[in-house]
Amino acid sequence: MTLTDRAAQRVRTIIERSETPLAGLRIGVKTGGCAGMEYTMAYAAEAGALDEIVEDKGVKVMIDPKAILYLLGTEMDFVTEKLTQRFVFNNPNQTSACGCGESVAITPAVPESYASAS
Repeated sequence: MTLTDRAAQRVRTIIERSETPLAGLRIGVKTGGCAGMEYTMAYAAEAGALDEIVEDKGVKVMIDPKAILYLLGTEMDFVTEKLTQRFVFNNPNQTSACGCGESVAITPAVPESYASAS
């Protein structure tokens, strides 16, 4: 997983503004929504024992171990639109999304094929 400059700056701002110390953000996926899965984000006071830790552009993101194969190759961005600001995930493993954009269908990456494509 990588972060764009905008996403890294936003994560940095979130961590700096937190009232309690944060190690970073935890990213994951869960079942839900009309397309089957939803991305999750939560404050992380510390890394979990099995979290995959990604350090990119000076920020730390923890990947929930259950989400690793779903997020391989994903770029996290932060976009500002007319009435909203949000993180978006540009995920090569995503096969479809619902009309409202809140849920997605993701096929887990096959680690062997991903490594050979690099």
